[in-house]
Amino acid sequence: MGIDYQCGTGHGIGFVLNVHEAPNGFRWRVVPERFDSAVLEEGMVTTNEPGIYIEGSHGIRLENEIVTKKAEKNMYGQFMEFEVVTFAPLDLDAVDPTIMTKEEKDYLNWYHGQVFEKVSPHLTAEEREWLKEYTRAI
Repeated sequence: MGIDYQCGTGHGIGFVLNVHEAPNGFRWRVVPERFDSAVLEEGMVTTNEPGIYIEGSHGIRLENEIVTKKAEKNMYGQFMEFEVVTFAPLDLDAVDPTIMTKEEKDYLNWYHGQVFEKVSPHLTAEEREWLKEYTRAI
């Protein structure tokens, strides 16, 4: 969208459960005093928390945790990818599907399918019905 949303996209979490634990982070620029510009390595857990804040108007932030894992290795080197490791539904009351791209809708529907698949077996019938509603496809 061509804007600076005034915050990092994610940060490390780790063995002592600190918030913003170095050395990993996602930012559009290096902030030397944060010590979070390390190369991501297999097994690093990072938050994925895109957000936006419009001063005097509104803001929103979603947060999830992802783990770095190895993907394709080819002549260019070892590529990495992320795997989601926390599963909780996103509030669909705050979602406006009319302004979402097909890819965004597909991702949200995939994610909510994963939430239902992984969490529902641990719930009562009543809780499962609630989760089914709040992870419905848009």
